[in-house]
Amino acid sequence: MKTPKYRLFLLLLLTLAWPAVQAVLPGTDALGRPFPSLAPMLKQVNPAVVNIATYSTRKTSDNPLLNDPFFRKFFDFPDQPQPERRVPDKRQQSAGSGVIVDAGDGIVMTNYHVVRSADEVQVSLIDGRSYEASIVGTDPDLDIAILKIDADDLTDVSFADSSLLEVGDFVVAIGNPFGLGQTVTTGVVSALGRSGLGIEGYENFIQTDASINPGNSGGALVNLKGELVGINTAIISPAGGNVGIGFAIPVNMATASMRQIIEYGEVRRGQIGIGIQNITPELRDAFDLPRGQFGVLVTNVFKDTPAAEAGIRSGDIIVEADGKTTRSTAELRSRIGIKEVGDKVELKILRNGDSLQLTVEVGRAKSRQAKVETLTPLLQGLQVENNPDGKGVLVVAVAPDSAAAYSGLRAGDVIVGANKREVDDIESLQAALQLSTTSVLLRVDRNGGSLFIVIK
Repeated sequence: MKTPKYRLFLLLLLTLAWPAVQAVLPGTDALGRPFPSLAPMLKQVNPAVVNIATYSTRKTSDNPLLNDPFFRKFFDFPDQPQPERRVPDKRQQSAGSGVIVDAGDGIVMTNYHVVRSADEVQVSLIDGRSYEASIVGTDPDLDIAILKIDADDLTDVSFADSSLLEVGDFVVAIGNPFGLGQTVTTGVVSALGRSGLGIEGYENFIQTDASINPGNSGGALVNLKGELVGINTAIISPAGGNVGIGFAIPVNMATASMRQIIEYGEVRRGQIGIGIQNITPELRDAFDLPRGQFGVLVTNVFKDTPAAEAGIRSGDIIVEADGKTTRSTAELRSRIGIKEVGDKVELKILRNGDSLQLTVEVGRAKSRQAKVETLTPLLQGLQVENNPDGKGVLVVAVAPDSAAAYSGLRAGDVIVGANKREVDDIESLQAALQLSTTSVLLRVDRNGGSLFIVIK
């Protein structure tokens, strides 16, 4: 039986028109339910994520070999060294991301390492507008910087409670990878409380497999409601690109720093005055801790500190802080570090098998900071403070392109020895450095291990 020609023509028309029909119909599954999409949420959040360009100048001079007598003689240059000649400054540019957290005041949050050493910071919005930003203040220990732009009709992002995050929660990373422009990637929370990475002074990272690449630094990590849960900060990558291991600063820690920066222009961290260490399997057996019991061991309590006044003793095990389980020294240090002087922290402690609840008022940090180039030029660019977690000297910051940077020292290192002497604090470090003016032998604790560094 032959099909009439008009039926074939109608069938052809329907076939050709079907893609257009599909385009106007909502996407649905077999039960007629619309397919899930992040688009509605992203339309609300994307305007709050900005691109950041920083500009800096670097002065260079002629090659110092030109003033070396042997070099000049070997290449038959005139005997008289030439006066130093400054080469025109070289302008450098780098790119990162940021998040508008207060539309009314034009406040933008980003990473400290994005704007570090910048002479000029330019913030570009998704609608094409661009503004020069001023730096309100920074927190190098947490890698947070707060910027301000003078602009109207801005969109900000709402905050989630990052302490409620769980492994497996879906998250979305938004930023400016490789300078391409705003890019969205998705993933899940892979782990919480990551520390010991040697990235920053205070580490309690959210780990995610959402793609984070160079240029994403300072961008937003949001939940499926579009609420900010973290500030994208770092990746682990042997080849320099994403391998599914990215880290973000929890928004609770970032906003605690932001509040102090806006109010004081700096972060005024407190302390309670204890030395702590992680519990090893051997210590777990020695203290008769049940399997699965987390906690942090108090190694010493300093005199005339809030901890001493509250009754904390050496040998106590801190198992909770403000009702949340304490799994590592970094986690406890970060929780106390986000509190302001005068705030209280509720600690649950195990002592000789008994459980105690103590309230400790956070006091002003008494640890002294110093620039080590005042102690020896061999460590120019190094900034340290007395280790708040016990003996030694904590490396707070290492200036880029400095002698300290070339030595291999990193922020977060703890100097425990210098020139074959034990280092308990900055004073003992200073005494040890005076033993030699031509070289320094340092013993450094890093990520649970120790190493020696020789600087000449």
